[in-house]
Amino acid sequence: MPRQKKNTAVPQEFRTDGRARVVIEDITPAVDGGCFAIKRVEGEAIDVEADCFADGHDSLACVLLYRRDDEADWRETPMTALANDRWRGTFAVTSVGRYRYSVMAWVDPFLSWRHDFARRVDAEDLRVAAQTGAELIEAAAQRASGDDRRELAKWAARLRDPEAPTDLRVLALDDALATIAARHPDRSLATRFPTEFPVVVDRTRARFSSWYEMFPRSCGADARSHGTFRDAEARLPYVAQMGFDVLYLPPIHPIGRERRKGRNNSLATTAEDVGSPWAIGSVEGGHTAIHPELGTLEDFRRLVASARASGLEMALDIAFQCAPDHPWVKAHPSWFRWRPDGTVQYAENPPKKYQDIYPFNFETADWAELWRELEDVFAFWIGEGVRIFRVDNPHTKPFAFWGWVIERIKREHPDVIFLAEAFTRPKVMHRLAKVGFTQSYTYFTWRNTKAELTAYFTELTRGPGREYFRPNCWPNTPDILPEYLQYGGRAAFMARLVLAATLSANYGIYGPAFELLERTPREPGTEEYLDSEKYELKQWDLARADSLAGFVARVNAARHDNPALQHDGALTFFPIDNDEMICYGKMDPAGENAVLVIVNLDPHHTQAGWVTLDSAALGLELDRAFQVHDVLTGARFLWSGARNFVQLDPARAPAHVFRLRRRVRTERDFDYFL
Repeated sequence: MPRQKKNTAVPQEFRTDGRARVVIEDITPAVDGGCFAIKRVEGEAIDVEADCFADGHDSLACVLLYRRDDEADWRETPMTALANDRWRGTFAVTSVGRYRYSVMAWVDPFLSWRHDFARRVDAEDLRVAAQTGAELIEAAAQRASGDDRRELAKWAARLRDPEAPTDLRVLALDDALATIAARHPDRSLATRFPTEFPVVVDRTRARFSSWYEMFPRSCGADARSHGTFRDAEARLPYVAQMGFDVLYLPPIHPIGRERRKGRNNSLATTAEDVGSPWAIGSVEGGHTAIHPELGTLEDFRRLVASARASGLEMALDIAFQCAPDHPWVKAHPSWFRWRPDGTVQYAENPPKKYQDIYPFNFETADWAELWRELEDVFAFWIGEGVRIFRVDNPHTKPFAFWGWVIERIKREHPDVIFLAEAFTRPKVMHRLAKVGFTQSYTYFTWRNTKAELTAYFTELTRGPGREYFRPNCWPNTPDILPEYLQYGGRAAFMARLVLAATLSANYGIYGPAFELLERTPREPGTEEYLDSEKYELKQWDLARADSLAGFVARVNAARHDNPALQHDGALTFFPIDNDEMICYGKMDPAGENAVLVIVNLDPHHTQAGWVTLDSAALGLELDRAFQVHDVLTGARFLWSGARNFVQLDPARAPAHVFRLRRRVRTERDFDYFL
């Protein structure tokens, strides 16, 4: 009986060449295995690591692949072996937009040959090995061209030459020639990791920004005069002098008249009540219209241009919700939820009720039309020169919508920044950051003790979220007057400002309420302001003697003058033997600027303690004297060693922001501090 012929076809389940031996695992950084993008800003370097290994003892070569999304060809850079089969490579992202990266590795016969050749000792063994090497080098020459091809061919011929030097080591292990050969490896059996990991690269303001929130309608001549964009323009020098770089305006659209809220969120209103700016839409228009009392679209354009000339970038609030008389309610009834009594379901967060706001029904059958209309809102304001958006309550809209709209907008306008105002559950906050939000509000507002602040900011800067979640810290907002500010007085405001502005590279305040120490709650136990600006016009006395505007300006100047405060990644907490005090430091990526911050968390009493510093985290030689220069007060102290004493009286200054200066001795034995 004839022998049955064996089937030599490669089985269907072998998707790749079975001779490819390298395994690639655990590539970092990565967000959910590459499902979402990591975030960087232009000019930063990305360190990529991966486990790359194979069976046996052969040598490997690994390269890091990277490209912009709009590039067809991959660029590559070699990866360097660390320990335990871990490899690292680095590439720089030089412009805003989207990038991708991955890893490729292969067993490299030439490198394996060279490694083994260096350990051989027998002369005959060396001769045989040289012939093997010549074959490998000749194959590399066939893959090369020009001078490389000629040099490799000559090298292979010399290794085959029986008259070659008795000691072949110098010839076979020539580093310069090995470098040429390594440029032309045999990658036919290379393993390439199947995932292309995305990177979103933003402009520098995404990493470092100081926000000032202001109601333009409260910029009028008195509490009864509705402010205009021209009035807001007159206030720009005040904001700029405090050192802010982002001016954020609450919604500037027409405010609904139906079910309008009165003072202190009252259902009873009068003809003078101006309503909440977040109740968007009326007969004058909706999300692409301007409140008539603020001015015209041309007035807005002038404000944007004037702000830019003052060093301020305009940020607008985008609140996807409607007042009952918004044009969309009649034009698109299916975009809203209707109750059995024939009325639209208004927004609720029991026990809170927002009768003047209708949320969208994102489960409508017309969801695609709704999505496109909301995208057009962003497109309209981008067309008017706005590149920063603070998005109201994004956690009440679908993640899929945000992923879709942010990706589409940033594809055309990669410089746009989105701040998520989502005080919600941690996983929801992080998902919003993953799907595309550039920055995110945080729980900082409610973290007051040393233990709470240390744990939370260690999580933000050292946890997995550091790759995609950029914190933006606010001591107060129009919705939130924290208890600490209600009872802590002036020192509490100063301490919270320093904490927000130095723990995070992005921070903001709601002013002028903050610098004018607004701290009276609507009623005890709530975080609502009494006579909240959300529901009425306010008259602010910016020239008040107790204003913190000057202190705010010094804090912002410290942020701009010290690159260490413009990054989050190098935050390090240091021990201080007093739980009412917190100490932490930052160093800039170049290692040239270090800042040490110490804050008295008790706004009522003087506190003191011994700080223990870490030389590596601050770039200091602690066995030598160094100077700590308080950039808020100008005071300078000479410290020596790791342990130093600090005392802070909150009535005078609740915080130190020290710039650390190393002692340098000149040739003439004259000391100065760098």
